[in-house]
Amino acid sequence: MTSRRYFLTGTAIAAASLPLMSLQPALAAKDPVYSSWGVAIKGTDPVAYFTQNRPVEGRKKHQHEYQGATFYFSSAENRDLFAANPEKYAPQYGGYCAWAVSLGYTASTVPEAFTIVDGKLYLNYSLGVRSQWEADQANRIRLGDENWPGVLN
Repeated sequence: MTSRRYFLTGTAIAAASLPLMSLQPALAAKDPVYSSWGVAIKGTDPVAYFTQNRPVEGRKKHQHEYQGATFYFSSAENRDLFAANPEKYAPQYGGYCAWAVSLGYTASTVPEAFTIVDGKLYLNYSLGVRSQWEADQANRIRLGDENWPGVLN
């Protein structure tokens, strides 16, 4: 009986202190570059979006580390272009979905759902989401710029 009383007393004290504790688990900040198993843009060459206006599969032998993620390139030349000026070729918002970032959160992307606006690469979750994003593109970019990089926290 004594041990039950201590248990109940301890439970009551713990319950009373719940409002003082955070009930949500601590969330780790997201990586600055969206990647799958450490590989950005699912292995797609970011430079090729600018030079060929389409997603081109990169090769592991032509890779470059940038902001904690590995980017693959279809050629050594593209890798070297990226390495010399990654801000020019890296996707905006770390490769997270531009639509999601404009709404204040992050989401994954697919290489096919891309747009280049004013010399900047934007990726989206899907082709359908890209269509929605493009319908209000200037506003979505403005909102995304305001939200980035705060959405990583």
